[in-house]
Amino acid sequence: MAVRRVANYQADLSSVLFETLREFDLPVRGKTVLLKPNLVGLDPLGMMNTHPAVIAAARESFLRLGAAEVMVGDGPAMDRDTQAVLESIRLREFAGPLSRFFVDLNTDDVERVLLKTRASRLRELYFPKTVRGVDFLVSLPKLKTHHWAGVTLSLKNMFGVIPGSCYGWPKNILHWAGIDRAILDINAAVRPDFAIVDGIIGMEGNGPIQGVSKTAGVLIAGDDPVAVDSTCARIMGLAPEKIDHIARAATFLGHIETQKIRQLGESIASTRTPFAVLEAFRHLRQEAA
Repeated sequence: MAVRRVANYQADLSSVLFETLREFDLPVRGKTVLLKPNLVGLDPLGMMNTHPAVIAAARESFLRLGAAEVMVGDGPAMDRDTQAVLESIRLREFAGPLSRFFVDLNTDDVERVLLKTRASRLRELYFPKTVRGVDFLVSLPKLKTHHWAGVTLSLKNMFGVIPGSCYGWPKNILHWAGIDRAILDINAAVRPDFAIVDGIIGMEGNGPIQGVSKTAGVLIAGDDPVAVDSTCARIMGLAPEKIDHIARAATFLGHIETQKIRQLGESIASTRTPFAVLEAFRHLRQEAA
């Protein structure tokens, strides 16, 4: 995985991401790719959702790597009007006409999937056919704290593939089933092949929608979503082994131990930016060295 220092959204993100992705030798030439950003709801201040500059740069980078098609798709949980969410973040201004590449996962055709895992009480889920049908799936979240899950990174971001047309808004069945356990079931069924986390400006405190902006100045990327989330947590000053869904995911979806994570670019120590958390999550903080 890789950590890249990026000062702001006006930087040459396309070059940064393209050069980073080239180091992973990803099998995307001639393939269909779906980027799944974190589009929670209306966000005119640009604090809550994955920044459109990062989405556009990621799409351009995968096309430059030879992907036959690069789609962007999400199913916002807090607002039924996905088009309004897209307009609020001005994605069209950064990436061009949305009709060419955007898929509303809340209204996409679905297919029933029996879950092989038994992490939560869920036994089956309906997934958008687009998510199940692409060759390469990328989780593209924002670096944020979360008032129930501790953090919302590449694994938690996959909640957005669950269609509102089947489960309503804000998809409370996933919370009733146990939010940390549901994260595991979803990712076991549709594990991201790659993750890119927008940590240029994140959110701390009462995230994922009511926190305050936090400048971290990084992009974090990798082909192991558990390793990516573990590294993100450490950059945020949190201990991933204390975050329930990350610790459980490390038993079968990826790596959490630093010695098993090959890291490129900046070190965690040089980019560490402690995030404020709610009182209930103070125990997640890393022990002082």
